[in-house]
Amino acid sequence: MLYYLFRFLEQFGVPGSGMWSYISFRSLLALMLALMVSAWFGQYFIRWMKRHNVSEVQRDAKVDPFGVQKLNVPSMGGIIIIVSILVPCLLLGRLRNIYMILMLVTTVWLGLLGFLDDYIKNFKKNKDGLPGRYKIVGQVAIGLVVGLTLYYSPDAVIRENVEMQRNGATTEIVHKSETVKSTKTTIPFVKNNNFDYADLVGFMGPYQRQAGWVVFVLVTIFVITAVSNGANLNDGMDGMAAGNSAIIGIALGVLAYVSSHIEFASYLNIMYIPGSQELVIFCSAFVGALIGFLWYNAYPAQVFMGDTGSLTIGGIIAVLAIIVHKELLIPILCGIFLVESLSVILQVEFFKLGKRRGVRQRIFKRTPIHDNFRVLPSQLDPDCRYLLKNWPHGAWHESKITVRFWITTIILAAATIITLKIR
Repeated sequence: MLYYLFRFLEQFGVPGSGMWSYISFRSLLALMLALMVSAWFGQYFIRWMKRHNVSEVQRDAKVDPFGVQKLNVPSMGGIIIIVSILVPCLLLGRLRNIYMILMLVTTVWLGLLGFLDDYIKNFKKNKDGLPGRYKIVGQVAIGLVVGLTLYYSPDAVIRENVEMQRNGATTEIVHKSETVKSTKTTIPFVKNNNFDYADLVGFMGPYQRQAGWVVFVLVTIFVITAVSNGANLNDGMDGMAAGNSAIIGIALGVLAYVSSHIEFASYLNIMYIPGSQELVIFCSAFVGALIGFLWYNAYPAQVFMGDTGSLTIGGIIAVLAIIVHKELLIPILCGIFLVESLSVILQVEFFKLGKRRGVRQRIFKRTPIHDNFRVLPSQLDPDCRYLLKNWPHGAWHESKITVRFWITTIILAAATIITLKIR
């Protein structure tokens, strides 16, 4: 809204109004505004939740070897994050930009999905919350909306990067002059780094292009569902999911910026995506909201984000990566989420395998994997066999685990950006 106001005032030569055309100015302003909204709104939200006795009864009491009892801590703190994202984006973003619209719809949709789950847990006193199948349906629905919008919208286009030989020896990266709709994506560690989903369905003949979009939509649904649930699993310690997601958001902001800048896109040999600069505004608001939320969520937490926050931030990360055609970099960038999900899957399947043979067995002491680091041998089931019973030796404090996971995510974020040059 303010963006359009100042662009209008620029026509009349109002001093300072021209700054609103710069992405750097609006993105930094969005970062600061989101942080301030999160910090300011957070204190009133926490007070209101406590006044109405809306809180989790207890968290991690059986797991934490340090005996930390987190009683009467308000949940549903994801509302703080969502509000802190929406306010700067509505004020500073270009609301007619298709990518900004998609991000706002994703935020609201997954926020409502997570809110329903937390509402059932906290107000209806049903600890199971929203049945898992309904969560999956909601995630699939937003994945379908994102995929089909990118297919049908005339504004969701790219200019493909190609290599040209100059003077018979020098290789130069240029972008085709025409904008096209594309099912191509960037793959890491490969010289010719564009991969087209349509190549997977070459057998479709004249319908190959349409079939390629079907594959793209299916990939979109899978990525959104997987990352959203991975972020949900990562939300188990104070500041864990918020800190990791803020780091990932910074990396995605960098990817969005270079994808929207034709010179940087040429230098990095990636496709140029007109209009994706508005994603930098969104990423800035996203990071600012998470940092502001950490003011209250850092150990010891004054508020938990709940599924309202974790499902939303995971979906946001996934859609951002899909829009800039970097979804195949997610296993690196969101490596922590991937490991959290795999640890749960492996633990469940290994336990089922042993159960069929009449043996109680597990791989890790506890899952998701972050819980494995804070369990003492004395807390384990004596009738169960653990493959990694002595890893790690002793138990780590929650704050140490959280910071070490942040450090790991920083390394993975840097590695993700580096992959654009390592081929």
